[in-house]
Amino acid sequence: MVGNLTAGGSGKTPHVELLLSILEDKYNTAMLSRGYKRKTKGFIMADETSSSQKIGDEPFQIMQKFPQATVAVCEKRVEGISRLIKTKPEIQVLILDDGFQHRALKPGLSILLTDYNQLYTRDRLLPAGRLRESSYSSLRADIIIVTKCPDDIKPIDLRVVETELNPMPYQSLFFSRTCYEPLKPVFEVASKTETLENIKSTNKKVLFVAGIVSPQHAVAKIQDYCREVETLIFPDHHQFGKQDFKKIENKFEEISQNDKVIITTEKDATRLVNNSDFPESLKPFIYYLPIKVSIINKEDIFIQKIKNYVAENTRNS
Repeated sequence: MVGNLTAGGSGKTPHVELLLSILEDKYNTAMLSRGYKRKTKGFIMADETSSSQKIGDEPFQIMQKFPQATVAVCEKRVEGISRLIKTKPEIQVLILDDGFQHRALKPGLSILLTDYNQLYTRDRLLPAGRLRESSYSSLRADIIIVTKCPDDIKPIDLRVVETELNPMPYQSLFFSRTCYEPLKPVFEVASKTETLENIKSTNKKVLFVAGIVSPQHAVAKIQDYCREVETLIFPDHHQFGKQDFKKIENKFEEISQNDKVIITTEKDATRLVNNSDFPESLKPFIYYLPIKVSIINKEDIFIQKIKNYVAENTRNS
């Protein structure tokens, strides 16, 4: 199970993807999510007809990146697990996305994420802060991962955070950072391959569009290659409509330079790609910035820990 104590923004999806990348070659894997902000209800198994509206942004993204894995959604996690195992008894490993607050579930291995820039030890309960439950709940975790660490983080910084979090002897502490991969077109009609390096060398202008909790990290990455970045930021999990696309069109047109592109996040791309209202005129110019995470301390130990646990506890082993 991968979860957090805060109301989103800690990087659950890329960490679920990290686990799938470690396990999918050897095990029959599955991921269960509630499918936050989807327009459907109940238990749904992802298939070729699925969209972000049907199963949610994150499950749709994972389904596309890991076609061999089984992806399902259900608001009631216990019911979802039961139906998933009944439907696909061959499943050996089940990764539960965002289930830390579901006390009816007792995961075999619990991974708790906390943002380096807002550790749960420095946060407060909602509504004063972003914590969904007390920081003492971190004691239920088997593994704690401090996410979104700076690329240039130093060993002394790791020790300072470790001292502050003060994990119990039975808890393993790791640190991860976000890695950005090459730009990819949201639509197949993209006029050409685009890269951040080319944007920098040709001095292109960028309009960044996003509807996620923490867009500032992506903006900072783009600003490394383009100093002048126009932004349009929408609420988290925003369902884009005609008026939103009109705003994007107008903002893009306001950029006087002809050589320009639109960049969005990988998660936002899942909501845009199947949206019939997205303007045809913008499709050749919009790209998304894929992300993945890497463990920056003791990566080999983390991978082996995951593999060992699964080997010892997997179903149908």
